[in-house]
Amino acid sequence: MLFFSIATSFCSYAQEKNDENVDSLIDELFFNDQQFLDEMLEKNYIYNFIYTSLSYNSNTFFSGRDSGIDQFNIIPQISYYHSSGFNASISGIYYENFTPSWDFTSVSLGYFKTFGKSKNFMYNLGYTKYFYSDDFDYFTNSLDISLGIRNKKRTLGTTLAASYIFGTDESYQIVSNSFMNFTLSRTANFAMRFRPNISFVIANQTFGKYTIRIINGRRFFVYSGTEVFDLLNTQIGFPISFSRESWDLELGYYLNLPNPAADENNLSNTSFIGFSVGYLFDVSKKK
Repeated sequence: MLFFSIATSFCSYAQEKNDENVDSLIDELFFNDQQFLDEMLEKNYIYNFIYTSLSYNSNTFFSGRDSGIDQFNIIPQISYYHSSGFNASISGIYYENFTPSWDFTSVSLGYFKTFGKSKNFMYNLGYTKYFYSDDFDYFTNSLDISLGIRNKKRTLGTTLAASYIFGTDESYQIVSNSFMNFTLSRTANFAMRFRPNISFVIANQTFGKYTIRIINGRRFFVYSGTEVFDLLNTQIGFPISFSRESWDLELGYYLNLPNPAADENNLSNTSFIGFSVGYLFDVSKKK
């Protein structure tokens, strides 16, 4: 299954050069490791910050499919964002029961901009390099482009991201994500929000199987592969975020609805609990 369904992605948030706005920026910050990171702040403020996060998922699925191994995964990430549009990130993923447990480290560079009269439209261009612990070289690079739109009140939004993944092999992926944003509680330095979302993963993928053939009285295992470009998974998320000062926490339940492709059948729905904690360091120069 494509590893890319759990890879890192980009986001960027704007900020005035004012200490008081760090709290409101964190209030807006919304990180989620399954999508690829949804929301972008639209104002033309000056910002310059580092965001660190640690995400935990109670189980691991690939394109929503159960691999037969029950295991949690942990994703640490450090990201840098600048108001020029430049963003950079380093991340990785740890699996409980795989060997080696630390699967890969990724380094990403991106360029983000908003446009339109109300800055409700955005785009992000990115490149990601993957470094695998086991020298896996099928997919070691990714070129990404995403387009997004949000309503004026930032309560509804949709992003569409396309990726070309390559190395010694190549693949393609399209991810659509739509979200709603409900403020449950808000004070001067605290906010609690409910952000349900739904995403669709469409990708080029090869499904392989072995069949038994008897030739001249001898039994042989013959491998055959079927390549498809299809909807692989639909994921529905129900996260609640808590923001206070420079801290950001999120707890959510996520349901996968994998779509059978090639000769797959009777795929079971899967689900997991996700938790993340993040902290923002404002590195803007103070006057």
